[in-house]
Amino acid sequence: MEQTRRIRVVVAKPGLDGHDRGAKVVARALRDAGMEVIYTGLHQTPEQIVSAAVAEDADAIGLSVLSGAHMTLFTRLTELLAEQEADDIVVFGGGIIPEADREPLRELGVQQIFTPGATMAEIVEWVRSAVRPAESPAG
Repeated sequence: MEQTRRIRVVVAKPGLDGHDRGAKVVARALRDAGMEVIYTGLHQTPEQIVSAAVAEDADAIGLSVLSGAHMTLFTRLTELLAEQEADDIVVFGGGIIPEADREPLRELGVQQIFTPGATMAEIVEWVRSAVRPAESPAG
């Protein structure tokens, strides 16, 4: 019987923003949906987040950004993923992100932005549909 490995998601809270309740709620919802979740904690740099994602063989990175620094943080994250030849990792985010910034973020490679009011079911289903986990050998 063919088995696929569980989706692996790094959930990160970059920058100086110290409010991580939303990130923890999303991490728990993804975990409860059967995904492996690595929560990196508060005050992470894009370098630390990409390093964790590469080391953990992550399928996706989800950033929670409430500080207003989303353009800077997502830009640096996507640059680092490209430098590490890891730009196949799906990048998504959530937080207070103005409508005017969403298209520029998509152009950077951020595949989805969830704003306040998004349901956990919506986020879980989006991650499932956006990520195609690599197949692992049966056994």
